[in-house]
Order: sequence, then C-alpha cells, then structure tokens
Amino acid sequence: MKNQHSSHLIQLALATLFISASGALGKFIDMPTPVVIWWRSILGALFLLGFCFYKKFNLKIYSKQDALSIFISSLLMGGHWIFYFYSLKLSNVAIGMLSLFVFPIFTAFLEPLFLKTKFDPIYIFLGLMVLTGMYIMAPEFSLENTYFKGILFGLSSALCYALRNIISKKLTSGYNGTQIMYYQASILSVLLFPVLFFMDTSNIVTQYPYVILLAIVVTAIGHTMLINSLKHFSVSTASIINSVQPIFGIIIAFVFLNEVPNTNTFIGGALILATVLIESVRSRQR
Repeated sequence: MKNQHSSHLIQLALATLFISASGALGKFIDMPTPVVIWWRSILGALFLLGFCFYKKFNLKIYSKQDALSIFISSLLMGGHWIFYFYSLKLSNVAIGMLSLFVFPIFTAFLEPLFLKTKFDPIYIFLGLMVLTGMYIMAPEFSLENTYFKGILFGLSSALCYALRNIISKKLTSGYNGTQIMYYQASILSVLLFPVLFFMDTSNIVTQYPYVILLAIVVTAIGHTMLINSLKHFSVSTASIINSVQPIFGIIIAFVFLNEVPNTNTFIGGALILATVLIESVRSRQR
C-alpha cells in the first residue's frame, strides 16, 4: 500500500513538473493567447485521440449529465488557460504562476460544497501558507501596475482551475484521465476555432516546436497524469502538492528565459515548498 502511494505521489509530482513548463512556454510563444490555446487544444486532442485508439479506450459518454459536466469543465479549462497566459504576458513567469496558485485555497473551500467531502480545517492553515508565500513574492500592489493586472488574471485562472479539477474529480469515477482530457481539449478546440479567422496565426511557422511541446508534454501528458492522480488523492491534496509548480516554473524561466528571481521569491517559494512537503506527508498517513 505504501509502495502504491509512493507511485501515485511520483506520478503527481511528474505531472506537476510537466505542467510547470507552461509558464515559460506561455511567456515565450509569440502569438495571440487565444490562438496559442487553440493550437494547444487541437494538437493535444489529436495526440490523446491516437493514444485512446492505441489503448482501445471506449470514448462513449454515458449520460447527458456527464456530457454537461464535460462541457462545463472544458469551458473552465479554457478560462484557466487563457487567463493564465494573459497573466504571464502582463507580468512574468514567477508572478503569473504564483497568482495562479491561490487555487488550492479555492479548492479547499469549494471541494466540500461540490463533492460532499468533509472540510478539513488544516487546509485553511496550508492555504494561508501558500498565500503568505505569494504575498512575499509579489510586487507592490497598484491598479496602474501591469503586474497587478497580471495577478488579477492569475486569480481568475486559479478559480477556473479549481472548479475544473473538482468537476474532473467527479468524472474520474466513470472515465480515465486520458478520456477526460481528450473530451476537454476537443471541445475547447471547437469553441476556439473562430479565433483563427480574425487573429494573426502566421507566427506558427516559427513557433511550432514550442507549441507542440506545450500541446504534448504539458497538455496531453501532464494534465492527463494530473487527472489520473485525482483517483488516488482528494482535489485539495492534489492542489496543495501541485503548489510546487511555481518553484519548478521559476527555475525553468531562469534557465531558458533568464528571468532571475529575487530574495523575496526565494523566501516565498520556500514557504510554498514547505506546504507541499507537509501535505505530501499527511496524504501518505491517511
């Protein structure tokens, strides 16, 4: 049982690492955000469709209620990605990722309402640790500051992400993570298709290696592994452990974008990492 828990924890950690690359890629890719998200969705969906055929997964949706849940979760995933990428464009990878990671706090309060689970007061403490880490790392709050606008977009992304993960958790009782991610990416690619007619898509000629990396590694593999992990962890636990993403993201941005974190980033990041370690130990003991 302990070995199984370790295996599930490693899978969740790998999912977190892969998804962390979205920050640097979102900042780096030079195309309008809705266009980037469309390419991310369509390429991810095609890759997942091929994998579903290879594994002979049944892609049938079993009820109208499931179809509605899948559609709503697709809209929320789209909102999460679009708000997040705008946040990255307005600020930097560190601020964009850190503002997104208020979502464990949203999740801890929303999960009992949607999944009828018992609320654990410890999540208030853990959420506050994440929030404190964010506050230390954030710049001065000002309505005239583009970084502050980036934080607002990041918070909007966080709310969408929390709700999408909660709905995906409910869907894991009847579908595996690959199926759910395929449905969500496919629906989003259809909904965003019209943007190709009035936004510039010409840069795909030079940006396609990074878009493919975003679609396959981050979206198809990373998000599928994350959804699969929800079968073995509560959404709150997975969210807290996912809070290590900004640490990975800041390191990736430093290596590839030369974005140098300051002292406050290190202090705030240490608080977030401590939160992840606490929840990892707690989840193993349950």
